[in-house]
Amino acid sequence: MNFCSACGAPVVLRVPAGDSLPRHVCDACGSIHYRNPRLVVGALPEWEDRILLCRRAIEPRHGKWTLPAGFMENGESVANAALRETLEEACARVELGEMYTMISVPHIHQVHVIYRSRLLDLDFAPGIETLELRLFAEDEIPWDEIAFRTIAITLRHFFADRRAGAWRLHTEDLTLPPR
Repeated sequence: MNFCSACGAPVVLRVPAGDSLPRHVCDACGSIHYRNPRLVVGALPEWEDRILLCRRAIEPRHGKWTLPAGFMENGESVANAALRETLEEACARVELGEMYTMISVPHIHQVHVIYRSRLLDLDFAPGIETLELRLFAEDEIPWDEIAFRTIAITLRHFFADRRAGAWRLHTEDLTLPPR
């Protein structure tokens, strides 16, 4: 950040009085600009023993498979963001279940939240950010073509919990990938 979004003056990076972390501060108008993690929210849509995945039409990871998910917008709840993203990316209507995974990804300043959900019908179609959609059984998941580690982790938890017959919230911190 180089300029204040309130007045346009240059900002400086320093620890403001009463704070403990460096922030972008505008000396002209006194605004303190906080940069906090962004929420990526989505759904894990189930139909019988299959999961709906979207093949991405956008970067990053164009052509790879993912769950319907995206950035939460201001003014919406986490649950509403999951419903909206599922509708936008898969034109699918779902009934949300419980929050299923919450994965912190600190190296890219994100938190990924995925809800279990149930497809209400099979009337779905690719949205503008999706090349194609498909329902996958566990043995059909294209593991080498999954777009994001958070999605692979969520899917692995889902299939393990389903085999165990016990569902729970999974939370974890994702470290940098090995080089």
